[in-house]
Amino acid sequence: MSREPTDAERYPTLSEAGRAMLRFMSEHPSAPMLRNRSGNRLLAEEVEDLRAYEREVAAARFAWSTRHAPPWLDAFVDEVFAQVPHYRSLGRPAGFAQIATVGRGDLAADIAQFVPDAVPLDRLINFRTTGTTGHPLILPSHPLVAGRYLAFHQRALRRAGIELRHGRGQVGVMLLGLQRKCFTYISVTPTMDESGLAKINLHPDDWRDPADRARYLDAMQPEVIAGDPISFAALLELPVRHRPRALLSVSMALSASLRANLSERFGCPVLDVYSMNEAGPLGVYDETLDAFVLLQPRMYVETLDAHGHPVPQGQSGEIALTGGFNFCLPLLRYRTGDHGVLIDTPEGPAIAQLHGRQPVRFLTLDGDWINNIDLTHALLPLPLSRYTVHQAANGDVAVALARAEMNYASEAANRVSAALRGRDIRVIELTSEDKVLQYTTDLPGGMAA
Repeated sequence: MSREPTDAERYPTLSEAGRAMLRFMSEHPSAPMLRNRSGNRLLAEEVEDLRAYEREVAAARFAWSTRHAPPWLDAFVDEVFAQVPHYRSLGRPAGFAQIATVGRGDLAADIAQFVPDAVPLDRLINFRTTGTTGHPLILPSHPLVAGRYLAFHQRALRRAGIELRHGRGQVGVMLLGLQRKCFTYISVTPTMDESGLAKINLHPDDWRDPADRARYLDAMQPEVIAGDPISFAALLELPVRHRPRALLSVSMALSASLRANLSERFGCPVLDVYSMNEAGPLGVYDETLDAFVLLQPRMYVETLDAHGHPVPQGQSGEIALTGGFNFCLPLLRYRTGDHGVLIDTPEGPAIAQLHGRQPVRFLTLDGDWINNIDLTHALLPLPLSRYTVHQAANGDVAVALARAEMNYASEAANRVSAALRGRDIRVIELTSEDKVLQYTTDLPGGMAA
């Protein structure tokens, strides 16, 4: 879109009650400085489609296990090879296991080659990921795809005995971030009778008065608060009186101690959701099983060795995904970079011993903590294919760049140094050819646990 969309385009079905909710969230005396504008962009018929989709997901069961593939797999693969340019150019091999795996680098190189021909471009949305284990991606999506996330969060919440009930005149979900630069906005959820939705940044710079953070949360009284371990660690420090019905931790690994602290403080279930932008919510942690129970019956999960072959049952391997609910980006043996053991449970497959993205924060020279995503933003203008940032136990920071990109060493050092308020930055050559853990630390408190 070459112009800024209108509110009618952002909220095609908005009622007067919805307008009142938007005013309530944006004009409250303690409201943050919202940096962006967004909206659900859902047409009336799409709202009804989403309600039907939520009912379908609620009733769906897994038709596959560690011993056999899902019955829908062959038809899905046929459609991908017919509709997706990248795969059509390769030709379909005889067996599923012979299909070459793809990874984040393949998507980053030319994302258009992974979008099916049939996807209508007039409703296409693209957004940039900030991830913790790879360079940011531009991913294709659609208003319906964005709306489908709720169905899987509802599925996770039901396992904790929670049915969402907030609707008209209430705030349903508050999304928390803690970054120097954060996408923040307000919206409404049409399938929940236009309950409020807000993404806010707990960093003090986004508020007229830092004390407004707790006041705003108490005034909004969201039914569910979602965030990551870094923003939840900050939430624990605020004098918030409101008690949500649940906390959802997404995008990074949540430590048992932080989960326990959050549950005790807010008196509600704390759900650790294994999720990624490329695939949405994949699993929710079950303490009894000590594993992440999968949430998407139409997502087939493999665990692979370094050569792309399935590992023996009970062994740890790299998690690869096939299927999904994003019809703009059907995944086919997509290697996530995360590792785990695939097991069977009465509810379906689950991932045990998950080793994935870790929440990392970095200590600035003046003693403040910043989110690793702030470093992603700092390095975003540079055309880097991959890099790592490590903070040693004494606070020293090293940035590693690929050999071919060492000409950006000086600018990368300056940008990271500025984000860390003047810390000296050492730039070294990245020697590993494999996927790397992008942000690491040996500094006490750096894991935000």
